[in-house]
Amino acid sequence: QVQLVESGGGLVQAGGSLRLSCAASGRTFSTRAMAWFRQNPGQEREFVTAIDGSGVTTYYADAVKGRFTISRDNAKNTVYLQMNSLKPEDTAVYYCAQHRAQWTISTTAALYAYWGQGTQVTVSS
Repeated sequence: QVQLVESGGGLVQAGGSLRLSCAASGRTFSTRAMAWFRQNPGQEREFVTAIDGSGVTTYYADAVKGRFTISRDNAKNTVYLQMNSLKPEDTAVYYCAQHRAQWTISTTAALYAYWGQGTQVTVSS
């Protein structure tokens, strides 16, 4: 069973930055895509960004392109989300997730089998 533990959320003013981390257990971390999703109460979980196992291929939602950067350190079994130029509309609970299959990547939440507990990001105006 894979466990994902997020950290780094908090309260920040608009225009500020935050860095989220997600530490994963398991031996196949480097072969599996990782992603970040976000969700607000009463809304569907929204794709933010994903990165393949090698760290070469990344996808971003249009809403965060140019502001957010996903990266990973396979030696540490950790994925990061650097969030710059934050906006109030970025406020949400952010979840990291691990793809259910090896050697592939997706933006679809249903294809991610393991999820962290979530970390709150609040951006004040």
